Amino acid sequence: MSTHESISDEGEWLDLESDEDFADYVQKLQLDFHGAVKLVNFVRDNVKNGTPLPKEISAKDLEDEKYLQPVLENDALIFSLDEVLENITNDQATGYNDGNLKARNRELEEELEKLRDQFASYRLKTAATEKKDDSAYYFESYAAHEIHETMLKDTVRTDAYRDFIYNNKHIFKDKVVLDIGCGTGILSMFAAKAGAKQVIAVDKSDIIVKARENIFHNGLSDVITTLKGAIEDVKLPVDQVDIIVSEWMGYCLLYEAMLPSVLYARDRYLKPDGVLAPSSATIWIAPIADPEYVSDHISFWRDVYGFDMKTMQEGIYEEVRVEAMPQSSVCGEPYPFKVLDLHTVKTEDLQFSATWSSKLTRDVENVDGFLIWFDNFFTTSRSDPVPPAETTPETWDKKDHGGVAFTTGPSGTVTHWKQGLLLAPPEAKSSAKSPQSLSGDIVFTAADDNARALVLRASWTDSEGGSRKHSWQLK
Repeated sequence: MSTHESISDEGEWLDLESDEDFADYVQKLQLDFHGAVKLVNFVRDNVKNGTPLPKEISAKDLEDEKYLQPVLENDALIFSLDEVLENITNDQATGYNDGNLKARNRELEEELEKLRDQFASYRLKTAATEKKDDSAYYFESYAAHEIHETMLKDTVRTDAYRDFIYNNKHIFKDKVVLDIGCGTGILSMFAAKAGAKQVIAVDKSDIIVKARENIFHNGLSDVITTLKGAIEDVKLPVDQVDIIVSEWMGYCLLYEAMLPSVLYARDRYLKPDGVLAPSSATIWIAPIADPEYVSDHISFWRDVYGFDMKTMQEGIYEEVRVEAMPQSSVCGEPYPFKVLDLHTVKTEDLQFSATWSSKLTRDVENVDGFLIWFDNFFTTSRSDPVPPAETTPETWDKKDHGGVAFTTGPSGTVTHWKQGLLLAPPEAKSSAKSPQSLSGDIVFTAADDNARALVLRASWTDSEGGSRKHSWQLK
C-alpha cells in the first residue's frame, strides 16, 4: 500500500481519494465504513510506532477493535471517508451492461445509505469519547459557529487581512507563517495561497476541528499544520517563524486579553527581522452628545407602556456599552491616546494611564460620555516606522506601498467591534456656558475577578471649571 508514504512525523493527512491502492484494498477486502476506518488507523498506528507496513494488508491485520479508535485526534481524513467510499462505490457502477445496471444501481444506493448511517454513528461514538461535557460542547459549538460567521462577514476585518497577504505575496512566498487563534483557518489558508512554505495554525478552542476539515477539503493540508492548545503550551514543529498573523483584537482593542499570547509567540518564535500582522494599533477617544440615544436607552425605563421601571437603570452607567454610533454623535475632536507598536510593546504596557484632550466642535447642552475605538495598521517590514499617533487609515501614506489599515471608528464602515460607549451619569451643570474643550486621563486595567475583562477609568475637566471622574467595566 503506497498511502503510508504521504504520512509525516507531524501527522499530515493521507490523500486517500487519489490513491488507487486504497480503493483496491477496500474492494479486495470488501470493507464497509468501519473496515475502512480500521484500515486508515492501522496504517497510522504502524507509522506512528515506526513499524513497517506488510506488503499485503489482510483482513486479519484489521481484526483488532482498537483500530476503530482514531490514532489522530479529530482525524479530518476519517471524517471525509464517507465521500471517499462513495466515490469508490460509484466507480464500481462502471463496466456493467444495461441489463445489469439498474439492479446494480439499486444495490449501490443501499450500500451508500448504509455507509452514511455508519459514518454518522461513528462520528457520534468518537465524539462521546472526548473528555468534556456534551451539553457544554454543544453550546460551545453553536456559539463558535455564530461568532465565526460574524467575523468572516465583517468585510473590513477579513478584507484587510486578505489584502495584506495577497498584495504582498513576495513577503509570504517560501516563508514559515504562524497563525495564532486561527479559528476557521481563513488566515492560514490566505497565507498558504500566497505561497507560504509552511503555515502553523494554532487554536485552543474546538473550532480547530473545523479548521482541520476546512484545510483538508481545500487541499491545503500539505502546507498547513494545525495544533490544538494555547500557544504557550503547544510545541511548534519549527524553532522560528518568519511571519505571525493573528486577529487578536477585542472590544476597545484590549478586551479578552489575547494580545499577551501574541507577544509571547513574538518573543519565543519570531525571527529578529520577522513581521507581525497587524504591526501597530492606535486607540482613540472622543466626547459624544446624543440626546436621542439617551432617550431611547436610558430615559426609556421611566415610562414603559405607562409604567416606571427606574430600577432597570441601576448600574446602567457602570458598563461599557458596545455600540455602532453615528458620526453625528461625536461632539469633539478625537484624540489618539495610545499607540501600540506590536513589534516592541510588552505585556506590562497593556495596562496603562494616558492623557487626552478634545476641543468641542459644536455647542452641546450636555456631554453624554465618550466613545472608544481603534485603528489597525499592517506594514510590510519590521523596519517601517510606526504611523504617528494622529495618523488615520485615510491619511496613511503607506497604503500605496503594500500597507493596509482600517478603522473601527464612527467615520468608517461598521465592524463587529463597533465602538465602546462610556456613558457618564448626568450632573447638574456648573456653568450656564457650554464648555469649549475637555481634557483628562484614561486608565485601562484588567478586572480583578477576570483577567480577560477590562476596567476603564476616566477623569476630566472642562474649560468652564467642571471636574468629573467615572469608571466602567467591560466584561
